[in-house]
Amino acid sequence: MAWETEEKRLDMKVLMPGVTAVFDEPRRGFYMVAERDGQAVGCLLVTYEWSDWRNGDFWWIQSVYVAPEARRGGVFRALYADVAQRASASGAVGLRLYVETENRRAQRTYQELGMSECHYLMYEQMI
Repeated sequence: MAWETEEKRLDMKVLMPGVTAVFDEPRRGFYMVAERDGQAVGCLLVTYEWSDWRNGDFWWIQSVYVAPEARRGGVFRALYADVAQRASASGAVGLRLYVETENRRAQRTYQELGMSECHYLMYEQMI
């Protein structure tokens, strides 16, 4: 997934404990998987960000993947609708995600679902 979207090779010794940490500590978030005919065709990860001045959690949608043969077939739309419903029921204040600046196709999909580009830029420093 990371290679396909960002041409990044992931270290399995780092990746696997990172994935299982979500199952070991549910406070970190949860995964959702979409299936068709018993086969996984899409997935995403939801994590939480506390907003003190909104007094609530943003739900971050991360690690989105839809199998090539299932793209443009409503898989992400179904996952997103489920996440939005769960977030609303839990009292979350909003949904957020980040997307590669060059990934115009994904950006169009998110806009079609009602999301909009926010006024924040993202910065990082790896430690």
